[in-house]
Amino acid sequence: MPGPIRLNPPLTDEDVMKLRAGDQVLITGILYTGRDAAHKRLVDLIDSGEPLPMDLTGQIIYFVGPSPSRPGQPIGSAGPTTSYRMDAYSPRLIERGLKGMIGKGFRSREVVDSMVKHKAVYMAAVGGAAALISRKITSCEIVAYEDLGPEAIRKLEVTDFPAIVVNDCEGNDLYEQGIEEYRIA
Repeated sequence: MPGPIRLNPPLTDEDVMKLRAGDQVLITGILYTGRDAAHKRLVDLIDSGEPLPMDLTGQIIYFVGPSPSRPGQPIGSAGPTTSYRMDAYSPRLIERGLKGMIGKGFRSREVVDSMVKHKAVYMAAVGGAAALISRKITSCEIVAYEDLGPEAIRKLEVTDFPAIVVNDCEGNDLYEQGIEEYRIA
């Protein structure tokens, strides 16, 4: 079995097109964070024609609301949150150039169709490993919506952040593949 694929955002169409459902990846570079309240604000800005607080082109958003950091640490626990809460907003952000999302759980057909159309991927981070994941984050700064507390948009610098491709840009779904593989006839 080949080793993990290394990704360095911002991602290109070519980077995304090489990924397949089930691929293990290690991400080094910048990730942005955002949950549903921040996603709603981003889409509201798009709808009103206002600029976004960051350029989404080629970027990855990690669906997380981290806990406060301990002294000397850039961030507290940083485990993934359930992704379906972002489904109403993700297609609009993908249209604006977002290439990757990280969370946990299934995505809607509309989100998967948008990923196929615009060449984006959805990856899962391991739920329950929040403290371990936080060790891969080397810096953290709030870039927008500080009033949202843990749900503010943050810019994370990460080294070898682990994730698994769930939905690739061909519409494959690791969760559905797993169900089929272990289905009892």
